[in-house]
Amino acid sequence: MFERTDDEDTDRGQVGIGTLIVFIAMVLVAAIAAGVLINTAGFLQSSAEESGEQASNQVTNRLVEVSTVGTVNGDTVDSIEITTRLAPGSNDVDLDGATMQWVTAGSSSNLVSDNSGDSGNADGTFTYETLRDDDSSISNDNTLNDPVDRAIITVDLSGSNIDSPLDAGESATLTVSTQSGGETTLTLVVPDSLSGKSSVSL
Repeated sequence: MFERTDDEDTDRGQVGIGTLIVFIAMVLVAAIAAGVLINTAGFLQSSAEESGEQASNQVTNRLVEVSTVGTVNGDTVDSIEITTRLAPGSNDVDLDGATMQWVTAGSSSNLVSDNSGDSGNADGTFTYETLRDDDSSISNDNTLNDPVDRAIITVDLSGSNIDSPLDAGESATLTVSTQSGGETTLTLVVPDSLSGKSSVSL
């Protein structure tokens, strides 16, 4: 039988230790890589959930027009009253956090609630009052929080607010944006004749 020399035994031991060290190093690298991938996946999931929630809020958390009536003064519409409610599936909407953009053929104005404290940064203001509210959320917290809630938003188109009354046959676009980014765009068209009328449906 062949006998191993001391040198052969030493060489085999060194090869085995080297392989073990490489194996351990590979396991450590794989563990670190797995940790990075898990952290990255968690971050991406969190970002996706946040983006999805923001997108959902922008679609659902908005106001819906029930009706719009214009008040006629002489031969122009000098104020409008918009009856609004929550969109289906919407969360609470703070009316003081809403903004509006009023656009006609010859002008454009940005409006905020007269209770918001931001009137100095806008072109004008709008007001609102309660039409229906079972828990007084509109009068107490300025908030629509139930599908049955109804608020009347009033925009004065003349005087100290915005000087943009509407003539017969004229049209305007009103975009209402809630605090969470939901938008509702209304196209308002004045009838061709205002003679003998005190108010008109827009």
